[in-house]
Amino acid sequence: MASPTTQPAPPAIDMIGYGLAIGGAALFSTKGIFIKLAFAEGVSTEATLALRMLVALPVYLVILLGLLRRHPAAMALLTPRRLFACMAVGALGYYVSSYLDFAGLAFVSAQYERLVLFTYPFFVLLFGVWFFGDRMNWKLLPAMLITYAGLMVIFAWNLAVQPEGLLIGTLLVLGSALTFAFYQHLARRQMLVVGAGLFTCIGMSTAAVLAIGQSLLVDGPATYAGFDARVWMLGLMLGIFGTVLPSFLLNAGIARIGARATSSTASFGPIVTIVLAVFILGEDFTLFHAIGTALVLFGSSLFARIENRAAARGK
Repeated sequence: MASPTTQPAPPAIDMIGYGLAIGGAALFSTKGIFIKLAFAEGVSTEATLALRMLVALPVYLVILLGLLRRHPAAMALLTPRRLFACMAVGALGYYVSSYLDFAGLAFVSAQYERLVLFTYPFFVLLFGVWFFGDRMNWKLLPAMLITYAGLMVIFAWNLAVQPEGLLIGTLLVLGSALTFAFYQHLARRQMLVVGAGLFTCIGMSTAAVLAIGQSLLVDGPATYAGFDARVWMLGLMLGIFGTVLPSFLLNAGIARIGARATSSTASFGPIVTIVLAVFILGEDFTLFHAIGTALVLFGSSLFARIENRAAARGK
């Protein structure tokens, strides 16, 4: 018989959930590289986003049909109100947020874009406190300040060396981080009802239709006839490795461990992006980049440790 003083064991960490979230973060980090390569080929922001979605849309539609065929009862969950909610949340996370990110990459480096996006866990925390009844953990404040100090180091270097478009690019990417953080909270609520796979297919399909429609209006259908094999290959890579695979991994992670825990795994993203940006895009990586990146990664890792410790205690 257990002693009266025996403390209950803390809940086990869901290693599968964290593994899914980490895999999603790592693959999503390749997105900026493919986008920059497409921009170098003269492809517009709208067309680049549409290429991504043209590749992804058939995949999501096939998976959606397969899910509905294997689980006919899922149709009962998709009331008109629920379907519209899934479509609206998907449009926010995969169309609005993506477009802001793509537009920002036209002005800033892939490394800097990934580090700015890396602030979205802080917004997940703040939105959770402000709108969704989460408790504020003030011990996270130093970690947030350290991370933003790192961003300011790189921002200052860019401002001194290549200031053109820096402010608007930063604001666009920051807007992407804000909308994606809000999406994570809303998405979890839909996934708890319809499941991660079904929600992902509905949300991404909605975003794809919006993105493709926008490009057809802005660029015109004739634009796509002029794309060579290299551009279509970049679109294929962006659609599969920068969209389809990570979206399912990330949403499955959210469904298992929640939005706040999933956002805390994002530290793998910037490392992958920095390595690829330096070796593939030839971007600079100076002492200022090293200091700023180290601060961002340290602050975010500290944030994740404190957050996970609080979650393990049931706070």
